[in-house]
Amino acid sequence: MIPKEARPGDDTAGLLFYLYGPGKRDEHVDPHMVAAWDVSVPDPGRSDEFSIPDLALLLDAPVYALRGRRPPLHVFHVAVRNPPEDRRLTDEEWARVAREMMHASGIAPHTDDQGCRWVAVRHADDHIHIVATRAREDGRQPDTSWSQLRMQEAARGFEVEFGLRRLTHADGTASRWRKPGEAEKAARRGLSESARETLQRAVREAAAAAVSDADFFERLTAAGLRVKQRSAPDGNVTGYSVALPGDRNREQKPVWFPGTRLAPDLSLPRVRERWNGPPVNPAAAPADVWRAAAEKVRAAAGQLGAGGLHRGAGDVAALGDLIVVAATVSPYLVRSQMRKAAYEFERASRAPAAREMEGQARELYRESTQVLSRSVSSVGRNDTVAALGFLLALVTAVEASRRWHQAQEHRVQAEAAGRAGRLLHEAVEVTVGVNAAREYRPRPKHAAARAGPGRRAATAPGIRPMVGTVQDAVPEHAREILADPAWPALRARLAEVEKAGDDPGDVLATVAARRELNSADSVAEVLVWRLDGWQRQRGSAAAASGSGTTAVPADGTGRTVPARKQGASAQTRRPPGEQQRRGPKRGR
Repeated sequence: MIPKEARPGDDTAGLLFYLYGPGKRDEHVDPHMVAAWDVSVPDPGRSDEFSIPDLALLLDAPVYALRGRRPPLHVFHVAVRNPPEDRRLTDEEWARVAREMMHASGIAPHTDDQGCRWVAVRHADDHIHIVATRAREDGRQPDTSWSQLRMQEAARGFEVEFGLRRLTHADGTASRWRKPGEAEKAARRGLSESARETLQRAVREAAAAAVSDADFFERLTAAGLRVKQRSAPDGNVTGYSVALPGDRNREQKPVWFPGTRLAPDLSLPRVRERWNGPPVNPAAAPADVWRAAAEKVRAAAGQLGAGGLHRGAGDVAALGDLIVVAATVSPYLVRSQMRKAAYEFERASRAPAAREMEGQARELYRESTQVLSRSVSSVGRNDTVAALGFLLALVTAVEASRRWHQAQEHRVQAEAAGRAGRLLHEAVEVTVGVNAAREYRPRPKHAAARAGPGRRAATAPGIRPMVGTVQDAVPEHAREILADPAWPALRARLAEVEKAGDDPGDVLATVAARRELNSADSVAEVLVWRLDGWQRQRGSAAAASGSGTTAVPADGTGRTVPARKQGASAQTRRPPGEQQRRGPKRGR
């Protein structure tokens, strides 16, 4: 939760008309009042007899009643906003936030009935605006000298109480959030995300894989971005800006974003830190890409921050780049988890105030990054078993980074690393399920019916009791699973497996046997992830066979390979959702 105090103004009615109006681009939805200094104040957005000028007059009344000189800028305005990933607060919750912010700012303390007048207006899901006038009922001026700091402290309390993302004020590591107008513009253009978010991801991917200035700018251009370099009088490039094709302002000019406006570590000097130092020249055969990268990551995990508490900033930064590149080349069936993990770890890759970048693990992470980025065309064709080994090594590395941040008392970064580690753990278990499905050979139908002491007789599809299925398939974990909060989700997955025509007990036993479960915090949740991978692979194979392809798991992404026609060469299928750079067609 971020309270942001705007510059003081002198037009109360004008500000209220804007807040209750459609906005600059019709982004305001259902403007209404959620709280005010007096509960009896009508809401002009929902009253036919009380207008916005009437509300402005009520707010300004103490200002007009002042004796002597009035303050030239008497309007106090603060916006309180939540990140996009936070849950939607109710009007009652926002009302509590507004009252607490006015108390913390000194505008209207809780026990002071002579405080300033104020109202809180909501016209979007993720934020409110609070408008107050700097004139107390007793004619004195409010003390707002520490308003911003105190409102930030109040916001930290609400983050804990409401279960929101916990932020740290002014540590200099947060990315710029998209503005409401940017989100509305993306929606009008039919885009799933704002231009700022698209540019952040594209620039970060280019920076993570680049090895020089020229390589960095070439990758930005190849990604389809418009690039503008900024040069000093001596000809040296000192900065850059990027824009999306077709993204223009009202004057029909491109909307440029300097790197520093995207994220703190995307300014050109910070991007250059990635290739400062000795050159990295990793070598790995195409078949050994995942294994070679995994070995380096495992070696680096034990060395992260080994040079001292203040020597790990470069290590975590390089690890963040590695996760970004790994997400772009990972098997497509787990790519969604990998990209989410890269997004979550982004904050953990920026250590506040620590600028000693040469850590002992940094070079190994850089080598792993280059191994993957230089082998994009071959990584996707490797066996998912090798990819699984790399993901396991990555989980260990992220956990090491979390412990380093905890030792440094970087609370926000440690929490970000924890979220990324959970997503990587999920990717590991989904990969286990994918591998199990690829190698699965269903038992003959007559063997599916179980007989003998303690065995259940076969029942019709759709009515099999899943409790018995769990007890038969994983008897050593059955009691724990059935008491787990994730048991309903696992039961639903088993029902889906049965509906698809597979024996749920046989499938559950198969995925459970692929990897040990004793170290899992939640066995039920781990099995849910493995069954997710199972269903993705089986669905992918079924879709491929339905489109005239042979469901042969010949590569490491879980993709099926089209059957080759005799006398014709087979073309490699591109993983869905993976951006490929294609050059001009060559003449025969």
